[in-house]
Amino acid sequence: MEINVERHEGVVVIGAEGRIDSSNSREFHSGIEAAIADDDQGVVVDFERVSYISSAGMRVILLLAKTLKNKGTELALCSMQESVLEIFTISGFDKIIALHDSRSDAVSAITA
Repeated sequence: MEINVERHEGVVVIGAEGRIDSSNSREFHSGIEAAIADDDQGVVVDFERVSYISSAGMRVILLLAKTLKNKGTELALCSMQESVLEIFTISGFDKIIALHDSRSDAVSAITA
């Protein structure tokens, strides 16, 4: 599992790659936390290259959402493959976290 970080207009974009499961969810969580600066307006997690996410990975996203909400920082997720999107939809995460089709849509939604 790899994590890539970019910044666009005050938004940190975190790209994950591979599977997110119990074997690497702590690494995923640490990587995300390390990438976020105190002055970031928002966080976008790009799932374009994520092929699978388990409940352990979903827990990381939920913890991230809670932490960012407490800081007043927006969170958006984007570019999910159909199987990953289905997991987020079935679990109801799409009701509490903004999901976008593309990275540019997610960044635009946060900076608007």
